Amino acid sequence: MRWALVKVALAVTTMVVVAFAVPLGLVVKELARDRAYSNAERQAATIGPVLAITTDRPQLERAVASAETGPGGRIGVHVPASGKNGKPAEIGSRRAAQKDVEAAAELGRASISPVTGGSSLLQPTAVASGIAVVEVFVPDAALTNGVTTSWVVLAGVGLALIIGSVAVADRLGTRMVRPAERLAGAAHDLGKGRLGVRVPEDGPKELRSAASAFNSMADQVVQLLANERELAADLSHRLRTPLTVLRLNAASLGDTPAAEQTRAAVEQLEREVDQIIRTAREQKAQTRQAAAAAGCDAAEVIRERMGFWSALAEDEGRTVRIAGADRPVRVPVARPELAATLDAMLGNVFRHTPEGTAFAVDVHNAEEAVIVLVSDAGPGIADPDAALRRGHGGGGDGSTGLGLDIVRRLAESTGGDVRIGRSVLGGTEVRVWLALDDRRARPGTRRGHRLRRTLGGRRRRNARTGS
Repeated sequence: MRWALVKVALAVTTMVVVAFAVPLGLVVKELARDRAYSNAERQAATIGPVLAITTDRPQLERAVASAETGPGGRIGVHVPASGKNGKPAEIGSRRAAQKDVEAAAELGRASISPVTGGSSLLQPTAVASGIAVVEVFVPDAALTNGVTTSWVVLAGVGLALIIGSVAVADRLGTRMVRPAERLAGAAHDLGKGRLGVRVPEDGPKELRSAASAFNSMADQVVQLLANERELAADLSHRLRTPLTVLRLNAASLGDTPAAEQTRAAVEQLEREVDQIIRTAREQKAQTRQAAAAAGCDAAEVIRERMGFWSALAEDEGRTVRIAGADRPVRVPVARPELAATLDAMLGNVFRHTPEGTAFAVDVHNAEEAVIVLVSDAGPGIADPDAALRRGHGGGGDGSTGLGLDIVRRLAESTGGDVRIGRSVLGGTEVRVWLALDDRRARPGTRRGHRLRRTLGGRRRRNARTGS
């Protein structure tokens, strides 16, 4: 796909460059030719007023010498004979054939005559004795002056456009191909039993949707395996009771060979059941670890838990606002743990604020961390530090003790932390910082400070606008 996009961009840009560069090159060449002949016409025009006044040879020679703007020997004047015994006069250099000069005098308009090394502009001018012709030589170099440089510039611009379009197409192709490659690699890893693999939800909209669907599918696979292994463990436990009865009955059979075989079979069956239980427990633990490593969609969990708490909020007349949960936000936390954390924070709002108190849940997705904010319009927490200590219940109204300690431990497991402060609603704000990558970005870093300042500015603007 990447190479296909590059080829398409290369072909299209090349056609566009050719379509514009070739006509422009021809126009430049024509402009250089027109410029050369225009200069020749100006030189010929300086001789015309002198011819209209006099045909005296010395004066015409001085006029020709003054009209030369470049190398000499380019201007000539053909003056017709005056009187019956007069002879035609030739002043300056002559390159055009006699028939061309006579044709120009007869036609009475300027013409161009090809000569060796260039061409001559023949400009007829009326004098007392007839029609004089001013000849200006235009060399081939003047006709193409600056054309080569202009063509080189056009070629350079066209080449730069082609290279730029190929580079842009390559970047766009990379942006499209890399998410697809990650999705394919994750599908292979999941097929090999790596249950913790997940795909970053980035790239074009279609690939983001595919990545989100893959992550949801992987979460469902992990949940189904967990349920299956739980069922296997439960069934194995249920077999213990009938096995115990069989072992007791086998003990009462006496010492016959049949009784010994029965007891041996029962013991073998008990060992097999114990092995099944141990295997199910190990696999269940591995499944939980894989689920924790894969993380979950924080936005989906928040929507689900807010749907649960919204019924109670409606009964108590509380205004609820959710922001930032309309798009996927993956965090390196198991879904049950994040749900328990949200329940703890939302439960604190309902337990420690009066009925009718508004509250809000905001999600902010940064490059290195995800921040979950739970704020309310209640009385606030008198001692935020004490509220975060395990088992502390004397922090005043709003002290939540063990509930916020659970929140703190969840955040610290990712390399983040929890902060308690004053919300824009006037009450308490609990800010949970969940680090996203292995660098474990701490809120004390410069980027973290910038993000907190940005979030604070956004919340103040929202409070002013009432949104």
